[in-house]
Amino acid sequence: MLTTDAAAPARRPAPQSAPALARLTPNWFAVVMGTGIIAVGAAALPVDLPGRRVVAHAFWLLAVAELTVLTVAFATLWLRHREHALGHARNPGTAPFFGAVSMGILTVGAGTLGAGADLIGVRPAAAIALALWVVGTVVGVTVAVLIPPRMVAGTPTPAWLMPVVPPMVSAATGAALIGHLPAGQARLAMLIACYALFSATLVAAATVMVAVVGHARRHGLPALQAMPTVWIPLGVIGQSVAAANLLGRASAEVVGPDTAAALHAFGVGYGTVVGGAGVLAFGYACLLTARALARGLHFTMTWWSFTFPIGTCAGGAGALGIATGSVAVQWLSVTLLALLLGIWGVVAAHTARGLWTGTLLGAPGNAAAPVSR
Repeated sequence: MLTTDAAAPARRPAPQSAPALARLTPNWFAVVMGTGIIAVGAAALPVDLPGRRVVAHAFWLLAVAELTVLTVAFATLWLRHREHALGHARNPGTAPFFGAVSMGILTVGAGTLGAGADLIGVRPAAAIALALWVVGTVVGVTVAVLIPPRMVAGTPTPAWLMPVVPPMVSAATGAALIGHLPAGQARLAMLIACYALFSATLVAAATVMVAVVGHARRHGLPALQAMPTVWIPLGVIGQSVAAANLLGRASAEVVGPDTAAALHAFGVGYGTVVGGAGVLAFGYACLLTARALARGLHFTMTWWSFTFPIGTCAGGAGALGIATGSVAVQWLSVTLLALLLGIWGVVAAHTARGLWTGTLLGAPGNAAAPVSR
């Protein structure tokens, strides 16, 4: 059974003998997610601000570089240090973050179509984006099926959402690809697949949140250094609002006007209700973060949990603002993206410093620390 491996302690070598590469955990792909979502958000910004395309291009190129480096590093890890890599998959603390691998791929794919098309052309960008979408979706669905059973031996935390969220990212990013597929059955198949991924994620995320909230009520909030993970549920909220409205918009190219109108109405209704709940959740996450900082929260890789969720909220607000014609909601998207840029700068600076000084990969066991408990 899958739970057998999860219940057993992850097999790890003595810290002194573990090479730095062996301490590279899947949560590093959150760097790609946090960088790429800025490119996606800037490219899709509902307000055409000066310089937004430059921002989109710069962050897309950076995300591509990050994804390339991490892909090579993880391929090397699995080839040369297979037991270490398998240990990450067996460890209930690190296993959920395999979802970041899928979401990093999907985010770069979305950025390729939204921002990269200006640099490499629409057709090549669409082809690359589709290929990355297929790879990211296959990885994401596989993770969503295989990883959750391995987590049952661990403590429920918001990080448990990481392996079940990727299909929602596929749903949101797949919407932009519909118009680049051949008219007819190909577009219809993609639309249906995206709505299926959307629905499956809602069910899975709701199930996980019941466990997480139940544990929090009985035992309290996550440990101090894991507190940034309370932002992860906002990623589900923002991405689902974006998916519902982007798919509703894309449906006009696929189905009849009555069905398209119904899907558009669903997106607006869903986005209004869930987005309203997201505002409350956003405020609560800010409060918990402020308290954690006051208590001595120091930098770990969990700080990247601040970035992608805020980016998805910006994207969700932008998609809802366009669907409703609300200028206020559109400017909310701009505000959230500006906030994300500031937070990304802080987190990226800490990450660069940690890599330069060797504290992120040089210290034994440090890679696992961000995802503990």
